Amino acid sequence: MTTLTVLRTSAAVCALSAALALTACSSLNASSSTDQTILAACTADKQVAADVEIDGSGSSAGDTIATKRLAITADVVRRTAVCGGHLLVRAFSASSGATVTIYDGELALPGATDNARLRRVDALVEKVMAEITAKYSDAIAALPGGGSDITSVYRLAGEYAAQLGDGYELHLYVLTDGLNNIGTDLTSQVLTPEQATDLASTVSVPALPGSFITVAGLGRIDGDPAPSALVEGLVAFYDALCTKAGAKTCVSVTDYTAGR
Repeated sequence: MTTLTVLRTSAAVCALSAALALTACSSLNASSSTDQTILAACTADKQVAADVEIDGSGSSAGDTIATKRLAITADVVRRTAVCGGHLLVRAFSASSGATVTIYDGELALPGATDNARLRRVDALVEKVMAEITAKYSDAIAALPGGGSDITSVYRLAGEYAAQLGDGYELHLYVLTDGLNNIGTDLTSQVLTPEQATDLASTVSVPALPGSFITVAGLGRIDGDPAPSALVEGLVAFYDALCTKAGAKTCVSVTDYTAGR
């Protein structure tokens, strides 16, 4: 990784806010059918433990990447609100101790019926995202440099899920370029999928049975796009790491698709 890059200028903050506003408007236009679809897929006897971990290292900094990550976070906020549950959003960098909490709170919609609750989704999403957006730049700026320890967030996610208890199911979203360089080095060479899978087998991860793990943004770095061969290795590595953790669903991608 390179020197930590942060979003400090008012212009950057305005750009992020404008992009988020466009995302929110688009979401509002399609919210009724979207929220009904989300509600139908919620687990009946479990609440959502949503954990969004945002890589704050320099290689994946930049306005475009930040805007994408905020849009993904907005989708997670909506899904957590519709199903009901707890939302944790953190930025991380060089270790499990190098984290900054951006949001930590329960999301619940009052109302006697599903329709009554769903009518409140947009307002709650807007409120939560306004707080997250306002804190985002300062959180990234507060992180120490030195690279990123992406694999450490699996342990943090396990601790988070354990604190909430059996009534919750973990939905972990790791928003990162995937270029881990603390402990396990994924930056010094391009790994084939087979090599990446073998390397993942040597990495210690907690058991996260029944969890849903999405790693998004792989190879998405500030500047020129990463070679496709590098991305293929990263996808294989994070898929294998997720499988090793015992997750119910594993999604490792460059571009996030809502609903995953």
